[in-house]
Amino acid sequence: MTTLTRDRSRVGLLFALTSAVTFALSGALARPLLDSGWTAGSIVLLRIAIGAVAVLPFGLVALRGRWGLLRRAAPTVLLYGGLAVAGAQYCYFSAVRTMEVGPALLIEYTAPAAVVVWMWLVHGQRPGRLTVAGALVAALGLVLVLDLFAGADVDLRGAAWALAAMVGAATYFVISADERSGIPPITLAAGGLVVGGVLLGLLGLVGLMPMASSSADVAYAGVEVAPWVALLLLGLVTAALAYASGIAASRRLGSRLASFVALSEVVAAVVWAWLLLDQLPAPVQFLGGALILAGVIGVKIGERSVVVGTDPLPVTSVDHEPETVDGVAGGVAGGVAGDDVLVQQPDPAATS
Repeated sequence: MTTLTRDRSRVGLLFALTSAVTFALSGALARPLLDSGWTAGSIVLLRIAIGAVAVLPFGLVALRGRWGLLRRAAPTVLLYGGLAVAGAQYCYFSAVRTMEVGPALLIEYTAPAAVVVWMWLVHGQRPGRLTVAGALVAALGLVLVLDLFAGADVDLRGAAWALAAMVGAATYFVISADERSGIPPITLAAGGLVVGGVLLGLLGLVGLMPMASSSADVAYAGVEVAPWVALLLLGLVTAALAYASGIAASRRLGSRLASFVALSEVVAAVVWAWLLLDQLPAPVQFLGGALILAGVIGVKIGERSVVVGTDPLPVTSVDHEPETVDGVAGGVAGGVAGDDVLVQQPDPAATS
């Protein structure tokens, strides 16, 4: 059992890093589109819609006709799609309309701290000293990666939107780690993307999210491509693969650790901007990346010292049958709907 649990953790870390790296690609892919006349609303709507189309077939296969399970999990799927997908996206892009990207990212990426506080207050999982120390080191690294010491203006309206985006990001980690509904990870990803896409589409229709596009080619690392190529990559890689692998990671690692590993997304975003847009990181940003890595390691080691209290919400399983990868072999995030329930080792962080 110990060996299986370790394997589960290693696979979870791999999924978490995959999710972080793929999520991070979205900024570098979107920037040339924005410069060519696309609005953020149009990009994010197509990104989520393409991701939903790609993941939905695998989500249905993983469900295996258990429609009752999906009906019972409908509130979770709606909350995930509304807050974790559409809410986080819309609020973040609303924030960057009135404030710089760096401060907005910093506020949104306080989500791991919010997850720790939530797990402590609601589920009685008091973090150990090493977890707190790792969180502080990672936070310092995040500030350095975003190069905020160079000075940036922060307005209250933008900060409020960024805080709302942080709530959406924290919701993403908490719901992704919750196995009580019994819904397969790939099905949750598919449902969340569908709900998020519909909500974002409604925001566009009523004019709350500006929509514009352009047919001009965009360039990455000196190579020009058609805009549909960038949009396909945004949908398939930064949405379908990123959300599916992120849920798989949270199921294995728990919401707390998965949220801290996700901080590596900021480092990956800097690297992608360097490779695709020739935006060379400053030395201080490399130092920040090292601190984030050290902080994540500290949080990982500190997981062993978490003090678990009485969970007010008992864990139950509803039609939760062991999944296999047969139904989604060769699909998005190959094993995402697979072995997440083969190890039934209690994971207090996965019951958020």
